[in-house]
Amino acid sequence: MERVGSEKWLPTTKKEVEARGWDALDVILFSGDAYVDHPSFGAAVIGRILEAEGLRVAIVPQPDWRGDYRDFRKLGAPRLFFGISAGAMDSMVNHYTANKRLRSDDAYTPGGRRGMRPDYPSIVYSRIVKELYPDTPVVLGGIEASLRRLTHYDYWQDRLSPGILVDSRADLLIYGMGEQPLRELVRRLKAGEPLQRLRDIRQTAYLTDSSLPEAGDISLFSHEECLNDKRKQAQNFRHIEEESNKYAASRLLQRVKDRVIVVNPPYPPMTETEIDASFDLPYTRLPHPKYKDKVIPAFEMIRFSITLHRGCFGGCAFCTISAHQGKFIASRSRESILREVKKVVEMPGFKGYLSDLGGPSANMYRMKGRDESLCRTCRKPSCLFPAVCANLHADHTPMLEIYREIDRLPEIRKSFIGSGVRYDLLLHSYREEQLNRAAQAYREELIARHVSGRLKVAPEHTQPEVLALMRKPPFEQFEQFAKLFDGINKKEGLNQQLIPYFISSHPGCTEMDMAELAVVSKRLRFQLEQVQDFTPTPMTLATEIYYTGYHPYTLKPVYTARSQEDKLSQRQFFFWYKPEYRHQITQTLQRAGRRDLLNKLFGKSR
Repeated sequence: MERVGSEKWLPTTKKEVEARGWDALDVILFSGDAYVDHPSFGAAVIGRILEAEGLRVAIVPQPDWRGDYRDFRKLGAPRLFFGISAGAMDSMVNHYTANKRLRSDDAYTPGGRRGMRPDYPSIVYSRIVKELYPDTPVVLGGIEASLRRLTHYDYWQDRLSPGILVDSRADLLIYGMGEQPLRELVRRLKAGEPLQRLRDIRQTAYLTDSSLPEAGDISLFSHEECLNDKRKQAQNFRHIEEESNKYAASRLLQRVKDRVIVVNPPYPPMTETEIDASFDLPYTRLPHPKYKDKVIPAFEMIRFSITLHRGCFGGCAFCTISAHQGKFIASRSRESILREVKKVVEMPGFKGYLSDLGGPSANMYRMKGRDESLCRTCRKPSCLFPAVCANLHADHTPMLEIYREIDRLPEIRKSFIGSGVRYDLLLHSYREEQLNRAAQAYREELIARHVSGRLKVAPEHTQPEVLALMRKPPFEQFEQFAKLFDGINKKEGLNQQLIPYFISSHPGCTEMDMAELAVVSKRLRFQLEQVQDFTPTPMTLATEIYYTGYHPYTLKPVYTARSQEDKLSQRQFFFWYKPEYRHQITQTLQRAGRRDLLNKLFGKSR
């Protein structure tokens, strides 16, 4: 990799700080990830925003939390605060499989080396900093802390844990995408307000000794009440999810012993100007030179990709995206996107191929409500389930225009869509014919020009009852899309694959649901490879059902496979075509008296 002087990155060592002529720092960031100066890595974004606010900031990536804490000591105490993030991914998902087995690598570490961050870095780093510098405020951020802001189920410890401010001892938590609250925090600190008194900043949470509810506040059941009654935890979650996805949300209060966690409402969705300002910061787009020639797998995945927008209005029951980024789409301007493309084509190793023009869901760029006043009062977590919202203006034209403009650049040989595509948006029959024409044009252009051999989509299951709990569209829509995919491939003379993603052991899914899935996959001639066992992660609907046994919106009981044996029994049906699974599947179906399914999978000779 071509080397660039380290002065173009934010400093990471005392020597680099001194090289800038600084005798003190305003903010020091500790991150569980390696330092990659790229807008897809949260620590880089936060560091660059602080820099743009005129602050002297340093990043300490993957500090050693064992021994004498020298990585936490080496830069001393900052003038304003320490910022702490576990990284771009939840540390427990990063470390462990769905079966709680330790993973062999870490994509956010040079060389993929594991063991360079602790479990729960948000808590571990914060406690160390509080021990060393008790008078300096600590601000938590990132997805790990964001999704643990209130009482939550921890799958890896199999227990209900209090909001992360309790265990971390941090002074403030910024949840969600943190640019807006961070800018307000910094400006008020610079004006001389002490952090301990900044209690009204949107999209922040704090712990207080006493906080009386005000008009419009929602008082949740206390942590202790939730420990004693799972139904109360389920009831809490409905409030938490609804308020996380509203324009005009309420403040949430939850008592933990003799203290109260206060969660202020989120900011409105970022404007085009605001999101452009974040992506237009002077990133090098490269790992820090300290890593020399070591490969950072997560960087290699996004090295030549472009994010067009944030947010997702799909509201899938198992997904954390809307909980962290929100359901309303924040889209970048054409000019900002093209500026980034021009930076990418100048990067070392670029050979003319953009790996992704996307977002959390690829085809939601610039989509919003026809009547935005209706969106401002809406509390539904999904604009697509149980059906596409009549108020959604799902125009694929802006995406097509961006794709075509990028593809006209002489340096671009091909641009791909690597993010997942919502086929329900592409297949829906809209009342405006222009939207239908745009969806058809998008389908054809996507499949003919933007697939790198394989297009990933996520039906997740085949059975109606399970799909309803997942908040996913009927499987018939996937089959319809698959036929369109094959037809366009044939028309264009292409030999591309459609790669469906599926989940086993999701709440509401039984062994026989998985057997039915196996029969459907056989009928469609799929040998499934992109599959996973459901992993409960904090602040998702599916996790709350998994832990409490109740659906938070109906409070009705829902079956969930919880034991290792039950989970493995469900997972085996993904691989019905492998000889080593045939005997066990046969026994399972015989015990259940489902010879009909057995015959469909293996023939009537059994």
